[in-house]
Parts: sequence; structure tokens; C-alpha cells
Amino acid sequence: MTTPSPRRGTAYIAAAAGFFAINASVSKAVLESGVTPEQLTVMRSIGATIVLGIVVAVVDRRRLRIRWSEIPQLVAYGVVGIALVQWLYFVAIDRLSVSLALLLEFTAPVLVALWARFALGEAVRARVWAALVLALAGLAMVAQVWSGFGTLDVLGVAAGLAAAVSLAAYWLIGERAVTKGAVRDPISLTFWGFVFASIVLLAVMPDRFGGFTRLDQDTSLLGALDTWRAPVWVLVVVVVTLGTVTPFVLEVTALRHMSATRVGLVAMLEPVLATIVAWLWLEQVLSTWQAIGVGVVVLGLCLAQTARTSAGPGLPPSPNNGDQGTPAHSPAPGAMHPHDMRAEIP
Repeated sequence: MTTPSPRRGTAYIAAAAGFFAINASVSKAVLESGVTPEQLTVMRSIGATIVLGIVVAVVDRRRLRIRWSEIPQLVAYGVVGIALVQWLYFVAIDRLSVSLALLLEFTAPVLVALWARFALGEAVRARVWAALVLALAGLAMVAQVWSGFGTLDVLGVAAGLAAAVSLAAYWLIGERAVTKGAVRDPISLTFWGFVFASIVLLAVMPDRFGGFTRLDQDTSLLGALDTWRAPVWVLVVVVVTLGTVTPFVLEVTALRHMSATRVGLVAMLEPVLATIVAWLWLEQVLSTWQAIGVGVVVLGLCLAQTARTSAGPGLPPSPNNGDQGTPAHSPAPGAMHPHDMRAEIP
């Protein structure tokens, strides 16, 4: 039995945020090679399905079993929470800077808090309203709305905000899957999510196999590494292994040492780290106001992430909370920036 160590847990999730941040710029290079967001989404989903399937089969193949009653929830989790998050995120970074795309997607914690308050009837601390104001003000600074909406790609902004909605759904559905009814462990939950996401993506995405024809081509690494070139297949392998599977395993490992709420809080490092990576690698420069906006947004999101209270009206606190003050309705264990896929898929 592993002895919980918050310090180790923090190190794991901080490392995961770093991998997700680097993955955003790697994905940008893949998209610049001519691979479309839809094609990269398909390749990433299939690759992650294969890798996670191997991991689950080796660790405990009994986790591959599912009940008929689980299928609707797993389908929703895979389609809305994984497939849409990945595709919308890639559309966003294809049309916007990596930092702005991530900031738009990371309004998801605010949406989760709003859903908890108005849809689930949970009591939400007053700080969530301050978080909303901070997040909106910060986004206005990053977008420099005073310069006119013509400076932004409307479709890119819409994709980023839609990715936030999908990411919020990912957390909410995942939370229910690992805490209520037929409770499923985070690794097999994500595996089956990827399975259903891949099935849907293969069925509906146009030219879904087109990206595979570019795997043997070389592409520039962009920005400060513009003179360097790498095979597309190498970058795709990095996206699948280091940009998806590795940070996911780190997040799950962190959840053995600290609560999901604290994991989500530390994961707010991702937009900041992604901005730094994009600045160093892709040479995407933020103005002074935009840099201030980054800080304001991250502050607001951190407040929103910790704004959910331990229980809704008339409900007792969860008896399984390992950390004092941890909300019973915390984000789903094992939930990744998916981003990035998360994102995140980042």
C-alpha cells in the first residue's frame, strides 16, 4: 500500500502539466505539416486506445469488462468528453496562438462550478463569483478586445470555448463514473472512453485516414527550431506517448497521494507552462496586457477550481474524502487535459 505523500503528488501533477504544455507546441508542428485537426484527432485517439489497452491488459485484464448499463455513460464520456475536446482544441490551436487556445479551454472549471450551482443545486462558495469576474477580465486582456474583434479568428475562439464546454462535460461525466453506480477505475474508464471516441471519429470524420499518408514526411519544428526538421510520425508518437499517455499516468499516480481537487488546482499550471513553452519555442510573444491577463485568468480559474463545496443542500459530506476540506463533488479522478487531448485534447 502506497503511503500518501502530498509533496510527491504535487511533483507528479506538475510534471503532467509540463508534458501537456509541451504537447501543445508539438501538436502545432504536426498541424503545420498539413495534417488537419480532424486527422490528428483520429491518430491520437487510436494511438492512445492501443497504448492504454495494452496497459490495462497487462495490469489487470478484468478491467476490460463492461456492463450493458455502463455503455450510455461511457459513450457520452468518450464522444463528448474525449473526441470533441481533442478535435475542438486542435481546431483552436490551428487558428489561434497556443496560449489563447488553452486559456479559452481552461474556462471549463468555471463552467463546472456554474453547473454545480444551478443544475445540481449544490451550494457554491461566494469566491466562485469573484473567479468568474477575474476569468472574464483576464480573457478580455488576453484577447485585447479594445483592439477590435477583427484581430481574432472567430472560428478559433468559438472552437476554444466549445472545447471548454466539452472539457467541463468530461469532468462531470467522469466524476459520476468513478463515484456513483457501477464505479469504474480511472484507467479503464479512460481506455473505454478512447474506444468509443475512436469509433465515432472513424465513422464521422472526413478524410480520417489522410493524416496517415503524411507520417513519412518531414516537417519543420517551427519558431526557434525552424531550421530543424523531423518525421511527422515521430511527432505523432510524441503526441500519443508523451502528450497523452505519460501525463495521464502521472495524474493517476498523483491521485494516490492527494485529492482530485488539489490535483486539479496544481493542473492550472498548464496554461502558464504552455504560454512559456510557446514563447520559448514558437516565439509567440504576449504584450504586457496579455501577460497580465494570463495571470488574472489563472488566478480566477484556481479560485473556481476550489469553489465547489463538500455537498449539496441536505447532503452529508463524503465519507471517503482523504483530505480535510476536500469537496465530495471534486473533479473526476484521473481526468486529464485531456487537451489536450486537452487537450487540453490538449
